[in-house]
Amino acid sequence: MSNLNRRELLAGSALLALGGCGGGGSAAPAPSPAPAPAPTPAPAAAVSFANVSVHDPSVIRTGGGIYVFGSHLAAARTTDLMNWTKLADGVDNNNPLFGNKLTTELAATFAWTTVTDLWAPDVEQLPDGKFYMYYCSCQGSSPLSALGVAVASNVEGPYVNKQILLKSGMVGLSEDGSTYDATKHPNVVDPQVFKDAAGGWWMVYGSYSGGIFIMAIDPATGLPMPGQGYGKHLMGGNHARIEGSYILYSPQSRYYYLFASFGGLAANGGYNLRIARSRAPDGPYLDGDGTDMATVMGAPGTAFDDASIAPHAMKLVGNHQYALAAGETGTALGYVSPGHNSAYYDATTQQYFLIFHSRFPNQGEYHEVRVHEMHLNEDGWLVAAALRYAPLSLAKPAQTAGVAASDAAGSYKLVNHGKDISAAIKASIAVTLNADGSLGGGMSGSWAVKAGNLLTITSGGTSYSGVLSRQWNTNADAFVVSFSAMSSGGVSLWAVRTGS
Repeated sequence: MSNLNRRELLAGSALLALGGCGGGGSAAPAPSPAPAPAPTPAPAAAVSFANVSVHDPSVIRTGGGIYVFGSHLAAARTTDLMNWTKLADGVDNNNPLFGNKLTTELAATFAWTTVTDLWAPDVEQLPDGKFYMYYCSCQGSSPLSALGVAVASNVEGPYVNKQILLKSGMVGLSEDGSTYDATKHPNVVDPQVFKDAAGGWWMVYGSYSGGIFIMAIDPATGLPMPGQGYGKHLMGGNHARIEGSYILYSPQSRYYYLFASFGGLAANGGYNLRIARSRAPDGPYLDGDGTDMATVMGAPGTAFDDASIAPHAMKLVGNHQYALAAGETGTALGYVSPGHNSAYYDATTQQYFLIFHSRFPNQGEYHEVRVHEMHLNEDGWLVAAALRYAPLSLAKPAQTAGVAASDAAGSYKLVNHGKDISAAIKASIAVTLNADGSLGGGMSGSWAVKAGNLLTITSGGTSYSGVLSRQWNTNADAFVVSFSAMSSGGVSLWAVRTGS
């Protein structure tokens, strides 16, 4: 949230009743063959979705399923990342997450912020086995905010408030002992708590105002280690529109990836998801050009200075819409202001998942949760699959995850996400991966496939490192080959196979 203001043919044998009779004398004419039965159509893939609206979804996996918690104290649960059940919504005493005692439990928080509202929380299970909800409330038109923690024995609550951890927007001395300055101090919202590869615990948070910060957390108490003030600055400042930070460690690349949303969250705000990476949990986080995200901020004396931040970090996804190809039906797929994500790595399946909310073309401010699989490209960057997640195990007839060059060759609808922060919706173009390794249609250049579904696209002097996969295309009612690729400058290409 901002602070100024988401799818056997019966083979063979058409059994013909040939019937014939032998015998002496004149043979009776053989009966006409019975008509062959009509072939049984190949069964369609059993892919369905039950969608949910949870703004700023933060994910946690437990033995009972996968949960997201979001703004306005909304929560939902799934077991397959496709079908969601809403569990709670609303900042009032009817919300079961706080045992119908919300206004009592968080009275001090609401008194500080002057509003009875909650923004993007994060729930984490700490070593004591209990669930810690890091919540935040913000006045909205200023960074008058409070960030606290509540604890429950069950992920669905009820949560009991423990204490406020940080405040912002004050007149006078701030958490670091200096006078609060909204251009350099954080708005204390959008927390995420995570464990690093060495077992240390951290909280990343912040929005607009002074940007994104990180601080060490004591896992025994769930509280910040003493003496940190607001912690270490990672990104943003001077009211630049950067928020919704989330950090994910990859045991394969051994990088920590810092996700953030750039732009404004509304349908006309140009919200888009970006990443940077670091070898250490507390940074520095760099993009493909080597820019330290701590230097990425608005110009002094400005607010919402998108021009200064747009060139930086690696843009995963922004506003776009795929054209309907021949044979496709339904509403053309696309996103408007996709952002404020969470993410996780499944060590068992070795899959990465991106969870975010998005608005949609021509649907105003309505939003839903979306999940996309992510893949590591050859350069060690996470790229997000071009279509929402459905497991390939649902494909009928069965399909393999491997995509050879011969499978990849063909026609695609391709979106270039660019680097801009804009309300404009990028339309797909028709591109062909020709069998001779050249590009055709709306792009010229070359392409090549390597082992492990790795793909390289070269066009206009720019090389894009990508990954081929098979994703569910709702418009085609089929799993199709797709790819996502990213340049070193942070421009992403999403492409979906069309036709045969």
